[in-house]
Amino acid sequence: MTHILAIDQGTTSSRAMLFDQSLAVTASAQEEFAQHFPDSGWVEHDPSDLWTTTAATCRAVIEKAGIDAAQIAAIGITNQRETTVVWDRKSGKPVYNAIVWQDRRTSEVCKTLKAEGFEDTVTTRTGLLLDPYFSGTKLAWILDNVDGVRQRAEAGELLFGTVDSWLVWNLTGGKHHLTDATNAARTMLYDIHKGRWSRTICERLNIPVSMLPEVRDCADDFGETRPDLFGRPIPIRGIAGDQQAATVGQACFEPGMLKSTYGTGCFALLNTGAEPVTSSNRLLTTIAYQLDGTPTYALEGSIFIAGAVVQWLRDGLHLIRTAEETQVLAEKADPTQSLVLVPAFTGLGAPYWNAECRGAIFGLTRNSGPAEFARAALESVGYQTRDLLNAMQADMGGAGDAVLRVDGGMSGSDFAMQFLSDIIGAPVDRPEVLETTALGAAWLAGQKEGVFPSQAEFAAGWAVDKEFRPQMPEDIRAAKYAAWQRAVDATLRF
Repeated sequence: MTHILAIDQGTTSSRAMLFDQSLAVTASAQEEFAQHFPDSGWVEHDPSDLWTTTAATCRAVIEKAGIDAAQIAAIGITNQRETTVVWDRKSGKPVYNAIVWQDRRTSEVCKTLKAEGFEDTVTTRTGLLLDPYFSGTKLAWILDNVDGVRQRAEAGELLFGTVDSWLVWNLTGGKHHLTDATNAARTMLYDIHKGRWSRTICERLNIPVSMLPEVRDCADDFGETRPDLFGRPIPIRGIAGDQQAATVGQACFEPGMLKSTYGTGCFALLNTGAEPVTSSNRLLTTIAYQLDGTPTYALEGSIFIAGAVVQWLRDGLHLIRTAEETQVLAEKADPTQSLVLVPAFTGLGAPYWNAECRGAIFGLTRNSGPAEFARAALESVGYQTRDLLNAMQADMGGAGDAVLRVDGGMSGSDFAMQFLSDIIGAPVDRPEVLETTALGAAWLAGQKEGVFPSQAEFAAGWAVDKEFRPQMPEDIRAAKYAAWQRAVDATLRF
């Protein structure tokens, strides 16, 4: 048993990667699936797409690597967080589409709960803010708006899960209804201090606790796959939500270490150690990972639109054909133009948490074209990251000089990463392995199964691919960031 299979179930695609005993990638397979937008601000997935693309990519990567399932020691899972699935306990059939983390349909419900003063209860127990982003109000919406579902749930016929739970259920043939502490911590239903589901919050949202999965460590026993899926049962030994898996993959095991992942959205996590830090700047307190029953906490800042802004250039404006063209265009932009794009397509995340505002662009001239739009799109991610790091620095009374470890698709853009380093005024390190979410999931499973090295050895093996250092003069940095702040203020006021 020389390999670990990592499942990386994301927002726009499912991927499977095989890692050998040296933590090198031996093969990968990826498959996109449809996005559904049934109403303004609504985003859904067909749960069957999440499962079938996952199963297909797992089979494909095993075939591509030319190995037998008997050579796979274990499976690790990482997944898009907060996305909400409800299914029948017996048949496994979903009662509604998966409501995606980007979905904003419960904004009014959240406003009502805030007006009641309920946000303090949520934040005290879960470390989160009362926002449509999280699973709790999505689950309540399904219970309240899909015919017959509430009655079936109260009768014990239905189960709730984030995507990891949905995959484990299908992988094990319905034998296990489980999640890990990092995914549970993103539901807005889990008390991160007591390590259990919050009955107070569940009762207020009218959610039957019987629907919720059992919570385990990130490296734990999550059952084994059905024999017919891959030819023999394979143990499932690791689970972590995508951003927490990236934190593990970046070996951010020490308090003060900081990583930022640039996928569809952008998520920065700062390891705060054994003690949770309560933010005064509207960041989230969450679980970075949990091993041997002990949680390690983090401060997190979430940006809803990062890589998705490049998809908008491609699919919305048709300015590019591939994501790689964005950097080429950005490098050609007129330096005398100062376009600022606020990509609030589904509202603004941390530290603003405004679900209602929408995107805007400032500084347009008659000469503004595709190159200037491309540059503004890439720069918007740097500006938003600085917002997060400023908030973290304020909460921690420091951390502003820390090296930022980056990963995810957009981190492959030298232009974007150099601007990021310039605008935050701090070093940015890009690792040799960009797909750190899959690496983190693989390490959790492999470490549990005894295939991979210890935490200390894994951290010592982390290697940098390219270092970016600030080159922008301070006066220009300050002027550009001030322009961003004015643009955000105007967007929020619109």
